[in-house]
Amino acid sequence: MQSLEEVRAYFQNDRFASSAGCGVDEIGPRYAKCSLTLSDLHKNALGGVMGGAIFTLADLAFAVASNWEKPGTVAISSNVAYLSAPKGARLTAEARCVKDGRTTCYYQISVRDELSTPVAEIACTGFHTAK
Repeated sequence: MQSLEEVRAYFQNDRFASSAGCGVDEIGPRYAKCSLTLSDLHKNALGGVMGGAIFTLADLAFAVASNWEKPGTVAISSNVAYLSAPKGARLTAEARCVKDGRTTCYYQISVRDELSTPVAEIACTGFHTAK
């Protein structure tokens, strides 16, 4: 099993998420919590938080949760429901495994701000490339 520091160092190589400001906060069995402090970089032309910023954070949480113990899982399908605009300045995404099969897995990712505003729910199916 890897330490949180080793997992953080490994996922720094997820350059898009890292350059957007996403980071790994917690890991557990088939679980990860990642966060993002919002800035002007994350805003769309209307002044709201870009859906891509929210999804990038959720995608990192999926990647960490599904790979930190057993590398080789990639997303093959994601369905995002944007629920509310963030009211706070920091987002967290928690990825939890619902089913981990021989070749595929299914995760639910919840994105909230620090005020507990439900921002998005993402369902993600992954494929285990390594056997």
